[in-house]
Amino acid sequence: MHKLSGHSPFKLKQIKNYWLHQNPKEQFNYRKYKYIIYDATYFHKDGCLINIMDALTQNIIAHSYVNRESFNFAHPWFLQLKEQGLKPRYITTDGERSIMRAMKLVWPKTKLQRCLFHIQREGMRWLRTYPKTQAGKELRFILSKLSWIKNIKERNCFIKAYKQWLDKYKDFVKSLPRDKIEFKDLKRTIALINNALPDMFFYLNNNLVHATTNALEGFHSRLKTDYQRHRGLTKEHRINYINWYCFLKNNNNF
Repeated sequence: MHKLSGHSPFKLKQIKNYWLHQNPKEQFNYRKYKYIIYDATYFHKDGCLINIMDALTQNIIAHSYVNRESFNFAHPWFLQLKEQGLKPRYITTDGERSIMRAMKLVWPKTKLQRCLFHIQREGMRWLRTYPKTQAGKELRFILSKLSWIKNIKERNCFIKAYKQWLDKYKDFVKSLPRDKIEFKDLKRTIALINNALPDMFFYLNNNLVHATTNALEGFHSRLKTDYQRHRGLTKEHRINYINWYCFLKNNNNF
């Protein structure tokens, strides 16, 4: 870098530290954002980035660096954003319960689209790569189709297959000893699907709604990869690095 810029390594470090003591100035008209994506990612044991992306432009419109992802941090942040004008019609979210509770309290009329990829990944993790029961094998196969659903017909096929599975295996699940891992795996997956099902398919009736949080997760992946070049930053510099990264991304500077 010093060869390209003509500056010494010491001078480059001074320049970097100067900007990491500054905060970019960016203002948003929150009233215009009706379709958003929420996700969080951890950078450090004491640091979590909670982030909101505009689903249409895929710009980062709000972010906060907090100790951990929780209701106590998210709820006042959402209230502040609401006061600034953010009133989304739809939020695509990963399904973290405490965050969804905060969203529903702040925006009771907003529909929450559950991320299909998170439902699929979590359910298949509980069912394991090689389920020990035939019921688990069949439910895992049904779940494997979830993130590929593109139309109403495919949605109906998924729901029908799941309900048929419930009818076929509900007595079997009840018969399993409560302390057996097979029972716990199936009960967790059933509860996951039942709780998420009412909020799985809003995107099929409105193509502005994202079915997954993948767009924001992809941004987080690139951010963390680039951040690896700057490991060892103080918490203040880490936060300002993230602020600048989001600002420059929004302004198409990289």
